[in-house]
Amino acid sequence: MYTLATIQDLIQITPEQLKIKSSLAVKDSINAKYANKVVPNVGLCICIWDILGASEGLIGHGTGLVNVNVDFRMLTFRPFRGEVLQAQIKRSDESGIILSLNFTVEVFVHPSQLPKPSTFSQDEKVWVWDSEGTELFFDHGEPVLFRVVQEEWHDQEPNRVKKDQYGKTNRDKDSSWRIQGSMAQPGLGPTLWWSEADDGQAADEAMSDA
Repeated sequence: MYTLATIQDLIQITPEQLKIKSSLAVKDSINAKYANKVVPNVGLCICIWDILGASEGLIGHGTGLVNVNVDFRMLTFRPFRGEVLQAQIKRSDESGIILSLNFTVEVFVHPSQLPKPSTFSQDEKVWVWDSEGTELFFDHGEPVLFRVVQEEWHDQEPNRVKKDQYGKTNRDKDSSWRIQGSMAQPGLGPTLWWSEADDGQAADEAMSDA
């Protein structure tokens, strides 16, 4: 889930940062540029791990910025295929379920990756699994377990500016990275389902031992 990624980049140090130790200034600039940002085919950058090497700084003409070529490692979030993670149901529609990991990465679960038979309830606006006659709901806000199927990378387009009915400007920005997930296997889906099943099994065992 968390990995170290090696990156090479030109890092700029501002004149104000020259007052502090150079290594600290470089790390601060790297974090400002990369932290909490998605890098294609790398993942979500968390923070700098260490510096592997750096060139001599060159002062840019007319800017006062010091340009440094740096090799460094970033701590990144990038789950591997088959990994089981916990998330929260964010929203649902006929196309599937969107899960939230509480940061910028989206998880999409296609209807084919839900336990069968599952149908979308137009009244409740949630997906429902018919488990041998018992309806189990994928309620919004529920914590769930899902398995990583694959990841998708998308080129970022310029923000699309829209206005709502009150004339307020909204900026619609697509996610550059989306994880495809599955909740079709036993033990996956809302954690409440399986905790209740475990409680019921424990009660049955207690009754049989009595």
